Amino acid sequence: MDRLLKLLTSYKATITLLFVYAIGLATATILEKQMGTEAAKMLIYYSPLFILLQFLLVLNFILILIRQNFIKRKRWAMVVVHLALVVILAGALVTFLFGKEGQIHIREGEKADTMMMHTSNGIKTERMPFVLELAEFRIIRYPGSESPSSYESDLLIHINGEVREVKLFMNNVLDLEGYRFFQASYDHDEKGTILSVNSDVAGRTITYTGYLILVFGFILMFILPGSHFRKLARQLKETRESARKTVMTLTMVLITMVSQGQELPGSHMIEEIQQNTIPQEHAARFGALPVQFHGRVMPMNTFSSEILRKIYKKPVYGNLNSDQFLLSLIAQPQMWMQVPVISMANEQISDRYNLPVEHVAYYHFFDHRGDYRLLPQLQEIYHKPAGERSTFDKDLLKLDERVNILYQLFNGAMPGIFPNPHGSSHTWYAPGGNLSVFNEKDSLFITNTFAWYLSEVTHSLSSGDWSKPGRVLDLIEEYQRKNDKASLINPKKLEAEIRYNHLNIFNHCKEGYFLFGGILLMLAFMLMLNERKWIRYASALFIGGTLLVFLIHIYGMGMRWYISGYAPWSNSYETMVYVAWATVLAGLIFGRKSTITLALATLFGGIILFVSGLNWMDPQIDTLVPVLKSPWLMFHVAVIVGAYGFFGISFLLGITNLLIMTFTKKSMLLSYRIRELTIINNLSLLAGLALMATGTFLGAVWANESWGRYWGWDPKETWALITIVVYSIVTHIHLIKKWDNEWIFNLLSVFAFSSVLMTFLGVNYFLSGMHSYGQTESTTSVFLYIAIAFLMIGILGIISYRKRTIFKQDLLEKVSK
Repeated sequence: MDRLLKLLTSYKATITLLFVYAIGLATATILEKQMGTEAAKMLIYYSPLFILLQFLLVLNFILILIRQNFIKRKRWAMVVVHLALVVILAGALVTFLFGKEGQIHIREGEKADTMMMHTSNGIKTERMPFVLELAEFRIIRYPGSESPSSYESDLLIHINGEVREVKLFMNNVLDLEGYRFFQASYDHDEKGTILSVNSDVAGRTITYTGYLILVFGFILMFILPGSHFRKLARQLKETRESARKTVMTLTMVLITMVSQGQELPGSHMIEEIQQNTIPQEHAARFGALPVQFHGRVMPMNTFSSEILRKIYKKPVYGNLNSDQFLLSLIAQPQMWMQVPVISMANEQISDRYNLPVEHVAYYHFFDHRGDYRLLPQLQEIYHKPAGERSTFDKDLLKLDERVNILYQLFNGAMPGIFPNPHGSSHTWYAPGGNLSVFNEKDSLFITNTFAWYLSEVTHSLSSGDWSKPGRVLDLIEEYQRKNDKASLINPKKLEAEIRYNHLNIFNHCKEGYFLFGGILLMLAFMLMLNERKWIRYASALFIGGTLLVFLIHIYGMGMRWYISGYAPWSNSYETMVYVAWATVLAGLIFGRKSTITLALATLFGGIILFVSGLNWMDPQIDTLVPVLKSPWLMFHVAVIVGAYGFFGISFLLGITNLLIMTFTKKSMLLSYRIRELTIINNLSLLAGLALMATGTFLGAVWANESWGRYWGWDPKETWALITIVVYSIVTHIHLIKKWDNEWIFNLLSVFAFSSVLMTFLGVNYFLSGMHSYGQTESTTSVFLYIAIAFLMIGILGIISYRKRTIFKQDLLEKVSK
């Protein structure tokens, strides 16, 4: 019994239990992919063994708390943070044992008082102490789009002899007699509503209390003098003072970036296009024309940029910008049908259909009878379940999409240019679209005016006089202003969006981060060799340059926020841009203590922006689905992605220390430098862990306020929890004396970053759930490169282990002599 008690009160038990917990969670996400959510819940999440494991974690903390006398020692930050986790687990247990979750389906004009619940024993029902009646269900769509902006249910509640009228919609919760109702879905005919129902007052209250205690604990961690974070900060100061006059040598590893070259396929048609280039001035005038696309009004310049990027996979075509390209294409369709402009990403498709590699002309997709060559294979693909489609199938569907975009452009079927003043949906119509919704006068105006405009464009290519096309554009804009009954045209936002497109802010930030980060890194190592004043002044100058780029980065994110109307971290591209910002911010925070840290963070920010600019990342500003219209989402993503920036800093500092251990000779002076970077690494991990935990639980609040459950074991939220557990292991590893050394800590801080990559990217493309996007050839190659990188880091870890020096022992020996 004593041996068991001693084991349960040990830090080794803490690390072991956390490790097993992380492995169990990861296994469950894979099991869910193969067998479904209910199987994963039954076999792992809700299994007796898994509940026992969580109980042992709680017991381990309580026993250590008593044994180590943390309360008497006034280690309040540690006590409060870990107490919060106990409260959160207790809340989860209460929810599991006593919480109820189900659905109610009501058709218009019908009543319901029974909720259906899916349990491990099948479907159960429960009668509620009131009756719900659906008066009307409606979908509010974005103007000119089928994309829903909101789902709304007008309910009549029959309770206690009275009738109440309530409007229920996404992110607007109805609390009634201990039950919470959420707008979850609807019938295909839009005559019925599906409501999510949750009854968990006790569990929700306990869990939310735990969240508040956790945030309070993290605040104490940053401000109390006796906390681990503050102790590390003092150790860093002492280490820097001891190492102020030290000199060390380090072999630099140069990272060379090779930018993709661009070469335009050659043909006589391309030469003709270059000779008939539309002047940039008129193209810009055309690019300022408001259009409606994907549910929002944008300048033609944004539409042309998205179309060119979608079709050609590059921002320009030869010496044509996107506006010149689009106007030339719709004005001279017969010529462009013969130009290789459609991107070809799959060599198998090229071989099967005998198509050119890289880029293909539109006419290649039709045989001599005019039949669409891809159609037979596409029909077979559409009959396959989505999960059974191969990479070839998915790439062929994307190729078909690009061909169809050109078809619509050639036939004037997109984008929407002319608003319908009489329609309730506020749809804008393309000149080649269905104009029967307009009266005869407007229909003739639309058809004739746009054809007139294209005719004048063609004539001006020969005459060089672009005044007439400009006057026709004036007529079109006048019609738009007159018939924009919904006031969708916002001139200031349109001008801002054009400016945003032309500035190409994040690409320039990428270049700035690479430039200033690279030079700062060289100066930082020069400063270690020789502390000359000019090096310090130069470092200060380039730190100022980094700060300037950082401010421009903020300006770009602010512009995107203003244009879209929502926080700019709602899709993969925006999140990558935000991660880059958070990484550089973390570097600026810790850069006051270490120039190397700022240099590495700046370079990493540039790398992240480089990745965001790759073809598989879509920078399109889109409309939000209803569930994302929640302030909780904004806070959740902002905080959790901010944590990624701090984890990225630790990843780079860990690699730097491993390189120093591997490629330099041991010395007392070198131990100071490794110790300094290790402490900064630890501080960054603690800051990241606090943000990660806070952001994850903010996400739980968002989920609970949006669809009625704060934790559903979706793979994304599960892997966020795994990331918290993994970094908890790394930050607690120093508690075991045998493992308390710089080599182990830095190596673990590097490999722990793999959990961040899995949470941020891997779940989206490899696992099932609400955040699954599906695997593609582009993403597969990216993850292959990531795997190779971690393999090389593993080799580096082995070499550094063999050549490592116990720096503390060295220091003690030299001091004793």
